[in-house]
Amino acid sequence: MNELSNNFRHSRPFTIGVEEEYMLCHPETGELINRADEIINDLPPELKNRYSYELILSEIEINTSICKNVSEIIDEIIFLRNATRKLGEKFDFRIGISGTHPTAVCKDQKFVDNDSYQWVAKQLNYYARRNVTFSTHVHIAVDNAECAIHVTNALRRWITPLLALSTNSPFFEGELTSLRSSRTFQFGVFPRTNIPVRFKDFNEYKKLVNNYLITDTIEKPRQIWWKIRPHINFGTIEFRICDTQRNIRNIEMLTALSQALVHQSVEDYYNGELVELFNMEYLYDGLWKAARFPLSVKMIDPVTAKLSTITDQINIMVEYVRESLQHFNTLHVLDRVNKILSSGTEADDQIEVYNQSGFNGLKQYLMNNTEFQMN
Repeated sequence: MNELSNNFRHSRPFTIGVEEEYMLCHPETGELINRADEIINDLPPELKNRYSYELILSEIEINTSICKNVSEIIDEIIFLRNATRKLGEKFDFRIGISGTHPTAVCKDQKFVDNDSYQWVAKQLNYYARRNVTFSTHVHIAVDNAECAIHVTNALRRWITPLLALSTNSPFFEGELTSLRSSRTFQFGVFPRTNIPVRFKDFNEYKKLVNNYLITDTIEKPRQIWWKIRPHINFGTIEFRICDTQRNIRNIEMLTALSQALVHQSVEDYYNGELVELFNMEYLYDGLWKAARFPLSVKMIDPVTAKLSTITDQINIMVEYVRESLQHFNTLHVLDRVNKILSSGTEADDQIEVYNQSGFNGLKQYLMNNTEFQMN
């Protein structure tokens, strides 16, 4: 563990990596089908590092390379989505995108048969099988381990607005759950998926990881699945908050916001202005309300303890990162933020389609409206 702090010493901080998780769907019915083994076993050499298993065989994850800017990330995501579509033509599946599959029955899912995922299955058993969830993770590189810990502390403030902008899972096992992100709470039954506590330094974080390893709480550091975490192997800060998105403009927005949040927080850290201490109850209340209610819902600002709304928190976040977005030439993503504020998230789209066309129409929509190019 001692040498792992060196992983954070990136000569080019603020580079980006993104992971997207896709549903593997029957091309006619839209139901989940097991195709992950076929995909992994048939990849050409140049794509082997770009795909990985998730817990179940009806899910696949794509992993971008390390990209220097958001534009590169989007180009690579478009490439990998299209590569996956071509694999679907060969193995008779289509990808669909949603934070949860609307009708899949959890007990019917089959686990990936390798040591890492079988460990999770044995640890969680029934609840592991209920993790039919799909998310987008964003990694942002930072320049040293100590900075990473303090910036992660500060970034907890923005979990609520990021989740609220990305909600995309109102259905689970054939039920309209009343949640906008049922994925958040389905995956939230796993241990170590909470909002992390504040760490005073990297050594305190390292001690926790070591203690988890020696007590067999985890086998690998990556089995700490917090909403946001310092990724000790990659030397990044990883945002694990968002439901996966069909719309590529939404992925661009969330990636750009994540990069800008890290950039501005690093600036604040080195200037001695970083805010790291929050009331945990207010953070959790914000998480709940972002997953459950529309953006107009009332909450308490975790910094000022004053009455606020999620819309207010999104606007505060936008102002916080505006200069950093300008620095990275991604200020245009605020157009997408404003569109969501006025028209709703992908969860709202799902509910509208369901009300018009039922589950059969919704499952077709989740395949037909997955984007493979920037619109």
